[in-house]
Amino acid sequence: MSPPVFIFVGHSGSGKTTLVEKLLRELSGRGLRVATIKHAHHKVVLDTPGKDSYRYKQAGAVLSMLVTSNELQLVADAVDRREPEQLAQRFLGEADLVLAEGFSRCSGVKIEVLRRECAKPPRCTIEGGLIAIVTDMDEIYPQLPHFGLEDIAGIAQFMLDRTPK
Repeated sequence: MSPPVFIFVGHSGSGKTTLVEKLLRELSGRGLRVATIKHAHHKVVLDTPGKDSYRYKQAGAVLSMLVTSNELQLVADAVDRREPEQLAQRFLGEADLVLAEGFSRCSGVKIEVLRRECAKPPRCTIEGGLIAIVTDMDEIYPQLPHFGLEDIAGIAQFMLDRTPK
Protein backbone atom coordinates (compact mmCIF):
# COMPACT_ATOMS: atom_id res chain seq x y z
CA MET A 1 0.00 0.00 0.00
CA SER A 2 1.40 3.39 -0.92
CA PRO A 3 1.24 6.42 1.38
CA PRO A 4 -0.96 9.43 0.56
CA VAL A 5 0.80 12.00 -1.63
CA PHE A 6 0.29 15.77 -1.52
CA ILE A 7 1.87 17.72 -4.39
CA PHE A 8 2.99 21.28 -3.66
CA VAL A 9 3.07 23.45 -6.76
CA GLY A 10 3.80 27.09 -7.49
CA HIS A 11 6.01 29.40 -9.45
CA SER A 12 9.72 29.70 -8.74
CA GLY A 13 10.28 31.86 -5.69
CA SER A 14 6.77 31.36 -4.30
CA GLY A 15 8.00 29.56 -1.18
CA LYS A 16 7.27 25.89 -1.97
CA THR A 17 10.50 24.53 -0.51
CA THR A 18 10.23 26.65 2.63
CA LEU A 19 6.62 25.53 3.13
CA VAL A 20 7.47 21.84 2.63
CA GLU A 21 10.38 22.21 5.06
CA LYS A 22 8.09 23.70 7.73
CA LEU A 23 5.43 21.04 7.11
CA LEU A 24 8.08 18.33 7.49
CA ARG A 25 8.95 19.66 10.95
CA GLU A 26 5.28 19.97 11.93
CA LEU A 27 4.23 16.52 10.69
CA SER A 28 7.35 14.79 12.02
CA GLY A 29 6.70 16.49 15.35
CA ARG A 30 3.28 14.82 15.35
CA GLY A 31 4.97 11.43 15.07
CA LEU A 32 4.50 10.84 11.33
CA ARG A 33 7.12 9.38 9.03
CA VAL A 34 7.14 11.80 6.10
CA ALA A 35 8.99 11.33 2.80
CA THR A 36 9.59 13.90 0.09
CA ILE A 37 9.88 13.80 -3.69
CA LYS A 38 11.29 16.82 -5.52
CA HIS A 39 10.94 17.39 -9.26
CA ALA A 40 13.87 19.15 -10.89
CA HIS A 41 13.41 20.84 -14.26
CA HIS A 42 17.13 20.73 -14.97
CA LYS A 43 19.59 17.86 -15.25
CA VAL A 44 21.14 16.85 -11.92
CA VAL A 45 23.96 14.36 -11.40
CA LEU A 46 22.59 11.89 -8.85
CA ASP A 47 25.73 9.85 -8.49
CA THR A 48 29.40 10.66 -8.78
CA PRO A 49 30.94 9.41 -12.03
CA GLY A 50 33.56 6.76 -11.40
CA LYS A 51 32.23 5.68 -7.98
CA ASP A 52 30.99 2.13 -7.46
CA SER A 53 27.22 2.77 -7.42
CA TYR A 54 27.57 4.94 -10.53
CA ARG A 55 29.53 2.17 -12.25
CA TYR A 56 26.82 -0.36 -11.35
CA LYS A 57 24.12 1.86 -12.92
CA GLN A 58 26.24 2.35 -16.03
CA ALA A 59 26.72 -1.42 -16.25
CA GLY A 60 22.95 -1.97 -16.36
CA ALA A 61 21.59 -2.09 -12.81
CA VAL A 62 17.96 -0.88 -12.76
CA LEU A 63 18.48 0.20 -9.13
CA SER A 64 21.68 1.21 -7.39
CA MET A 65 21.73 1.80 -3.65
CA LEU A 66 24.52 3.36 -1.61
CA VAL A 67 24.27 2.62 2.11
CA THR A 68 26.39 4.29 4.78
CA SER A 69 26.24 3.93 8.55
CA ASN A 70 23.39 6.44 8.78
CA GLU A 71 22.05 7.18 5.27
CA LEU A 72 20.86 5.53 2.10
CA GLN A 73 20.80 6.87 -1.45
CA LEU A 74 18.87 5.18 -4.21
CA VAL A 75 19.39 5.81 -7.90
CA ALA A 76 16.82 4.11 -10.10
CA ASP A 77 15.46 4.25 -13.62
CA ALA A 78 12.16 6.12 -13.56
CA VAL A 79 11.37 6.18 -17.25
CA ASP A 80 8.00 4.46 -16.97
CA ARG A 81 6.93 5.55 -13.47
CA ARG A 82 7.57 9.25 -12.89
CA GLU A 83 4.36 10.50 -11.30
CA PRO A 84 4.47 11.14 -7.52
CA GLU A 85 1.93 8.42 -6.66
CA GLN A 86 3.84 5.86 -8.74
CA LEU A 87 7.15 6.83 -7.13
CA ALA A 88 5.63 6.68 -3.65
CA GLN A 89 4.19 3.24 -4.32
CA ARG A 90 7.48 1.95 -5.71
CA PHE A 91 9.93 3.39 -3.19
CA LEU A 92 8.29 5.03 -0.18
CA GLY A 93 6.02 2.38 1.31
CA GLU A 94 7.32 2.84 4.85
CA ALA A 95 6.30 6.52 4.95
CA ASP A 96 3.00 7.64 6.47
CA LEU A 97 2.74 10.60 4.10
CA VAL A 98 4.60 11.95 1.06
CA LEU A 99 5.12 15.63 0.23
CA ALA A 100 6.04 16.15 -3.42
CA GLU A 101 7.30 19.47 -4.77
CA GLY A 102 6.83 20.48 -8.39
CA PHE A 103 5.02 18.02 -10.65
CA SER A 104 2.46 20.69 -11.62
CA ARG A 105 1.55 18.80 -14.81
CA CYS A 106 1.15 15.40 -13.14
CA SER A 107 -2.11 14.04 -11.85
CA GLY A 108 -2.70 14.01 -8.11
CA VAL A 109 -3.83 16.06 -5.16
CA LYS A 110 -2.24 19.52 -5.29
CA ILE A 111 -1.80 22.46 -2.94
CA GLU A 112 -0.58 25.62 -4.66
CA VAL A 113 1.65 28.24 -3.10
CA LEU A 114 0.79 31.57 -4.69
CA ARG A 115 2.04 34.94 -3.47
CA ARG A 116 0.90 38.34 -4.64
CA GLU A 117 4.51 39.57 -4.96
CA CYS A 118 5.24 36.86 -7.57
CA ALA A 119 2.62 38.56 -9.80
CA LYS A 120 1.73 35.40 -11.71
CA PRO A 121 -1.50 33.46 -12.22
CA PRO A 122 -2.06 30.06 -10.60
CA ARG A 123 -0.22 27.13 -12.19
CA CYS A 124 -2.99 24.61 -11.51
CA THR A 125 -6.75 24.30 -11.76
CA ILE A 126 -9.37 22.60 -9.65
CA GLU A 127 -9.91 20.17 -12.54
CA GLY A 128 -6.17 19.41 -12.40
CA GLY A 129 -6.35 18.26 -8.78
CA LEU A 130 -6.01 21.54 -6.88
CA ILE A 131 -7.55 21.17 -3.40
CA ALA A 132 -6.23 24.22 -1.51
CA ILE A 133 -4.24 27.44 -1.84
CA VAL A 134 -1.49 28.76 0.42
CA THR A 135 -1.62 32.44 -0.40
CA ASP A 136 -1.96 36.05 0.59
CA MET A 137 -4.67 36.57 -2.07
CA ASP A 138 -8.30 35.89 -1.11
CA GLU A 139 -9.61 36.41 -4.65
CA ILE A 140 -7.90 33.34 -6.18
CA TYR A 141 -10.16 30.25 -6.22
CA PRO A 142 -12.41 31.51 -3.41
CA GLN A 143 -14.27 28.16 -3.43
CA LEU A 144 -11.13 26.35 -2.17
CA PRO A 145 -9.68 26.39 1.35
CA HIS A 146 -7.12 29.18 1.74
CA PHE A 147 -4.23 29.12 4.20
CA GLY A 148 -1.82 31.86 5.15
CA LEU A 149 1.84 31.34 4.36
CA GLU A 150 2.61 30.81 8.06
CA ASP A 151 -0.42 28.63 8.95
CA ILE A 152 1.67 25.47 9.09
CA ALA A 153 -0.45 23.76 11.75
CA GLY A 154 -3.62 24.50 9.77
CA ILE A 155 -2.18 23.15 6.52
CA ALA A 156 -0.88 20.04 8.30
CA GLN A 157 -4.29 19.40 9.89
CA PHE A 158 -6.05 19.92 6.54
CA MET A 159 -3.78 17.29 4.99
CA LEU A 160 -4.27 14.85 7.85
CA ASP A 161 -8.05 15.29 7.67
CA ARG A 162 -7.83 14.22 3.98
CA THR A 163 -5.64 11.20 4.75
CA PRO A 164 -7.29 7.79 5.16
CA LYS A 165 -6.95 6.48 8.69
